[in-house]
Amino acid sequence: MDWLGLHFITELPHSGQVIVHCSHNPVLVLLAYLVACAASFATLDMAERVSHVERPASQRLWRWVGACCLAGGIWAMHFIAMLAFEAPLEIHYNLPQTLLSLLIALIAAWLAMNTLSRAQLPLWRYAVASLWIGLGIGAMHYVGMTAMRSSATLYHDPRLMGLSLLLAIACSLAALLLSRHLRDGSGMFHQLLKYASSLVLGGAIVLMHFTGIWAVTLVLPADSLPLAPAPNGNLQLGLTVSVIMLLIIGSGISAALADKKLQHKEHDLRRVNALLSQLDQARVSLQQVAHYDALTNLINRRGFNQLFAEKLMEKTTFGGMLAVMFLDIDHFKRINDSLGHDAGDELLKVIAGHIKGSTRSHEDVVARLGGDEFCILINLYDREEARHLAQRIMQKMKEPIELGGRRMVMTTSIGISLFPDDGRTCEELLKNADLALYQSKDAGRNNLHFFSSNLKTRATLELQLEEELRNALRDDQGLQLYYQPIYDLRSARVTKLEALVRWQHPQHGLLAPDRFINIAEANGMIAELDNWVLRKACEDLAHLSRNGRGELRIAVNCSALNLTREELAEEIEDALRQAQVAPQRLELEVTENALMGNIASTLALLQRIRGLGVSLSIDDFGTGYSSLAYLKRLPLNTLKIDRSFIQDTPKSTQDMEIVQAIIVMAHTLHLQVVTEGVETPEQQQFLERFGCDYLQGYLISRPVPLRELHRVLDELDRCHATGGFTARAAARDRDESGSLDLFPDSPEPHADASTAQLSR
Repeated sequence: MDWLGLHFITELPHSGQVIVHCSHNPVLVLLAYLVACAASFATLDMAERVSHVERPASQRLWRWVGACCLAGGIWAMHFIAMLAFEAPLEIHYNLPQTLLSLLIALIAAWLAMNTLSRAQLPLWRYAVASLWIGLGIGAMHYVGMTAMRSSATLYHDPRLMGLSLLLAIACSLAALLLSRHLRDGSGMFHQLLKYASSLVLGGAIVLMHFTGIWAVTLVLPADSLPLAPAPNGNLQLGLTVSVIMLLIIGSGISAALADKKLQHKEHDLRRVNALLSQLDQARVSLQQVAHYDALTNLINRRGFNQLFAEKLMEKTTFGGMLAVMFLDIDHFKRINDSLGHDAGDELLKVIAGHIKGSTRSHEDVVARLGGDEFCILINLYDREEARHLAQRIMQKMKEPIELGGRRMVMTTSIGISLFPDDGRTCEELLKNADLALYQSKDAGRNNLHFFSSNLKTRATLELQLEEELRNALRDDQGLQLYYQPIYDLRSARVTKLEALVRWQHPQHGLLAPDRFINIAEANGMIAELDNWVLRKACEDLAHLSRNGRGELRIAVNCSALNLTREELAEEIEDALRQAQVAPQRLELEVTENALMGNIASTLALLQRIRGLGVSLSIDDFGTGYSSLAYLKRLPLNTLKIDRSFIQDTPKSTQDMEIVQAIIVMAHTLHLQVVTEGVETPEQQQFLERFGCDYLQGYLISRPVPLRELHRVLDELDRCHATGGFTARAAARDRDESGSLDLFPDSPEPHADASTAQLSR
């Protein structure tokens, strides 16, 4: 059977000569294998490139480049392998049929690349595609064989032809599956796998070609003789074709690599642009977070400081006035404690809206500095503008606020400093506005104050006193205890002393407690100060015992802040143990307001102290907000009537009735009564007549240091023996007129009169 001059079923003729001495040039065979491997690698690389490009036009371009590389490689491999064939014949090739074989190879290659450019296909689709591609490669091979021109006739073994076609189909299927597997990989292993696959595919293509050559039998006519092979240029032609084809394939691979790098750069550029866009958004968000308060959406401290510096520079350069206004919400902590922090946050939002609505939106800067503190920066022409704005804010705050099902009205305290009158730097103006704010709070809150120079002087003095008080406590220098006798009306003797702290300051002289107690409480030193007083009083008790005054007891005052510390009971026990003093000789005085602050925890602490054997006294009774229901639950021994109720007796009938009622109530609760501020014999007689237990005041004695206490006590004993306190009062009057000075080192009368009841 003949087709296109191919004899693949026809039997060999009985006459004629079969040429059996045929060979192949090993150099050209190696070149053919090299071209086949290069074509295989180009096919795998182009398939990967087609799957990675995004634009359809680029996909079509690389599909045709891959098809040309594959078709040219397979055809060049076939042509070079044909040139490698050496037989004792003169062989040449028909050009049209050779070009036809190239066209068939191009069609098969395009079909292969079109299949590879698709997304994942089912396996049967790859099988069908490999069948057509394999048949196309086989057709290319056998059409190329028909291009051979010689005196011999070509006969093909149909079994070997079928085997070569099967090899072509199998090779096509392997190429498709490998390409599908390798298109999405990356890295060194992926590249090595691609190289290995190219070598295998190249070998399979060469094997298919030489299987087809193996199927060929050359038969010369019976009357012709084989000729010795004449010298030809097959080697040079094969080298030329292989070099050209390798250059074409290499150019395609290089172009694909360059396009891949360019695409990566485009991806990197898009990613960089996306990152830059995200960074811009993040920068805006960070700027919002860094310069604005998340809760109220007002400017925060950082943003305020930046705007403040800019406005200050503008005013310094071009002139003008600037006001800094500090606002603090009065008693805001009560909202958080009673309704919770969520309700407090909602309240802050409403208040921020009130403040913002009271200002000029384009000219004034409103900031939340933290917590319930707000600050406003105002451009103004005179200080009254700042006052009017502050008054508008205070008026706006009076509007009821609905919160947690309740209607409430909040108030604010405001402090104002002015540029350039009160400072020229941000720090100075803010500090001065803060000082004015605290003046508004000290004046009763719901108020406004402008900064004045005396505030700065006072703040500087308090700062200096704070540092010096801290040093005095650390070095145990300057602090002293003064003792004021407490007279027992029943035994007609001094049986108790009240310990009162004084500070011998190197510049300011002897300071009464009202000069430094508030400083200690505000700066966390009150616990250390109270502990020093407690230990010093216990040591002095031991000293009095050694000097014949073992019957005396000492009352020590306790700060309200100290009643919140659970360690207080252990400190009292430790001070008594170190001084070796009986607990019954110590009395702890607390104010009624301190007791009512947190009655539950205070009651537990007082019961522990009472369990040690220490007596308890309620000081300044009648000046606070005591509840009788709580008073009867407290483990008290003594009640002290404040001097404000006794100073107008016996002239004031109302005060006398109040004092009489307190004494009766205290005795009903089984409490002993001490009256402070007794200064006249008439007051003594009134109190003695209505059953008061103890007297304390200038009629008895001023507070004196320990070194003078023995002399004072001895004198009191003599006064009682020689006429009581009437003679004592006369002696005191002579002392005040200058004829007699019983207490040369004691503080001034008016200072002690105002501070004798202070609890230190």
